[in-house]
Amino acid sequence: MRQFEYKLLKYDAKGLLGGKVDLPQMNAEFDQLGQEGWELVSVFDTNSAYGESRWIVATFKRLKDGAHRAQ
Repeated sequence: MRQFEYKLLKYDAKGLLGGKVDLPQMNAEFDQLGQEGWELVSVFDTNSAYGESRWIVATFKRLKDGAHRAQ
């Protein structure tokens, strides 16, 4: 059976009402993780209050070392 490992990254949504993120930083980190075999599977935000974004959370997965398909 194939087995996966998961990694979560959390980014602060800055600014007066939230929602501002450092996109160049996120892009560089996502590219690096992709080169390491991580696949982005989900991105969501968490709310602080009244719809303001507090954090952006990205979930990545990749096959565990030595993982294989069951025959």
